[in-house]
Amino acid sequence: MKKVAIIGTVGIPSRYGGFETLAHHLTDQLKDEFKFTVYCSKKAYKKEERISHFNKAKLVYLPFDANGVQSIVYDIFSILHALFFADTLLVLGVSGGIAIPFVRLFSREKIIVNIDGLEWRRNKWNKFAKWFLKFSEKIAVKFSHADITDNEAIKRYTSINYKTLSHLIEYGGDHTIQFGSGKPYIKKYPFLKKGYAFKVARIEPENNIHMVLEAFSKTKQHLVIVGNWNKSNYGIQLKTKYQKFDNIILHDPIYDQEELDVIRRNCLVYIHGHSAGGTNPSLVEAMCLKLPIVSFDVSYNRASTENEAHYFKNTKDLIQLINNLNPHHLIENSIKMDQIAKRRYQWSVIASKYRNLIYTFNYNYKKHNIKANISELKSDYLRKRGLAHLSDPKYYYQND
Repeated sequence: MKKVAIIGTVGIPSRYGGFETLAHHLTDQLKDEFKFTVYCSKKAYKKEERISHFNKAKLVYLPFDANGVQSIVYDIFSILHALFFADTLLVLGVSGGIAIPFVRLFSREKIIVNIDGLEWRRNKWNKFAKWFLKFSEKIAVKFSHADITDNEAIKRYTSINYKTLSHLIEYGGDHTIQFGSGKPYIKKYPFLKKGYAFKVARIEPENNIHMVLEAFSKTKQHLVIVGNWNKSNYGIQLKTKYQKFDNIILHDPIYDQEELDVIRRNCLVYIHGHSAGGTNPSLVEAMCLKLPIVSFDVSYNRASTENEAHYFKNTKDLIQLINNLNPHHLIENSIKMDQIAKRRYQWSVIASKYRNLIYTFNYNYKKHNIKANISELKSDYLRKRGLAHLSDPKYYYQND
């Protein structure tokens, strides 16, 4: 059995995060084919919670935070440790990317990097952090044996900026609980008896929480948002301002999968405000729950929903959408989202793509550099075939 190390997650069992959920389901789906080791942060698990194995995967705990500045040390240490036993290193995120070219000088292990979204674009980072993350992203993509993007828009971005043909592998969402009665939860969540819009997200500016709240504060439609309100000044200020509105409910994080899914699947419409990243797990999960989607209008979200959701660019657009959606539109859209989810966002599909990529190294796989393939092609040829982004980057911008 191939020995695969998964690096860059807070750990498993997963609690709250896309990479953690990915690691959780990869180890579950492929536990009989690969011998997994997953690196976990000691700080995220109490001593009594630190089990040695999960889904047959060995868990290694490190004394660093998996997020923030410490994620650099966390990932680099994990990479170096994994070299002693693993055949393949699956690195989730680019924090430790600067170590990859040095590692390749003295090791034969195959390194696969999933760059996630464009982390360096997030507003929470200062100028130096953004520079470092973008530089680390460049190094990770350039020196890895294979790189993964989770969204067609991000794949375009890497083709333009790094001249690499990334592997497109999204996230699954069918771990959501789609059936069961919400009655046991009505006492705890009285709003279940009403019609409401719903959103779950980290309370960060790039998720446009402020825009969504402002829009709903100017309508009569009920809104429920679940998130980590007390984690930042941004969240605290929003909570203070909008919790006074009768039609807006701001709830702290809910980690129980069943409770969260009861609230999600009983909503009238799911509001997705993310403007950064690639294929957002919360959006995929909402689609797997057959929810109609109203989404912020950026290329990532259009790619995930295949241009079939309802989109808004500002508060005015969102207010108009809220006031004009009717039951027929919602049912029609939920059917479209369900069809896309069943075709693209099943964990069995996602796991098989990772499996196939890992096995390709048995057949002398080498990363494709698209620069050599398109250098002699004329712009008109590429445009006619929908490949203008490979020759003329001004045709696309990663955020449009």
